[in-house]
Amino acid sequence: MPAKLSKVNQSVEKVLQIIEVMTHEPGAMRLQDIAAKCDMPPSTTLRMLNTLLVYGYANQDPHTQRYSLSLKFAQIGSRVCEQVSLRDVAHPLLLELSQRCQEATCLAIEEDMEVVYIDVMDGPDHILKIMQRIGKRAPMHSTGVGKLLLLNYSNKQISKFIAAKGLPALTPNTLVTREALVAKLEEIRAQGYAMDDEECELGARCVAAPIRDYTGRIIAGISVSGPVTHLSMERIEVLTPVVVETAAKLSRLLAYEEQ
Repeated sequence: MPAKLSKVNQSVEKVLQIIEVMTHEPGAMRLQDIAAKCDMPPSTTLRMLNTLLVYGYANQDPHTQRYSLSLKFAQIGSRVCEQVSLRDVAHPLLLELSQRCQEATCLAIEEDMEVVYIDVMDGPDHILKIMQRIGKRAPMHSTGVGKLLLLNYSNKQISKFIAAKGLPALTPNTLVTREALVAKLEEIRAQGYAMDDEECELGARCVAAPIRDYTGRIIAGISVSGPVTHLSMERIEVLTPVVVETAAKLSRLLAYEEQ
């Protein structure tokens, strides 16, 4: 059985290749162009396209004879999205990250302008049982994941967020002015990850990386958290690439394609 599973059907492979080529083009395509980009004979390409036409996965303009994908793919994508649970997809990676870093890991989303933890893997010293648990909420401006989620906000939305939630000082390190928050968000946008350096809880640090969906929007964040006695700034530098790598892997599972 494993030997059979390792084989691929060449006809299906060709069809998928055509679909991917057409997906990345801005408009309808000529048969010759599709064949050239797929490195297939036009006759083979035409046979595959006709199959897509028959089953409603492609359209052909009767005047230009150009081909385009149909909205049936959008319908399927919508149904797949309804079936996919972010927590279920992320959980094995969250567990693997915790084991690699030997620290607590979290998966969090935004709800009502707050961070909500939807999965938590405890670290070896169990400090996270006090700091974070599934379902717990936290301020966005003082958490690593929260600041990542704020990257989705426009300047106008940032102002609305501050008006609604304020920027309360939870520790002496909390960002408490709009100017400081905006400057930090620009820094995070450039570097691709965020930190909570004792901004939410004294004695605790975290490093977080963004999870993006197929549109490129940040829909969640994954983080490694621990006491400052574990997470020195030197160790943060070592762990950050691991967190970023894990978040990127999860984003790819959600169909994000890095530009």
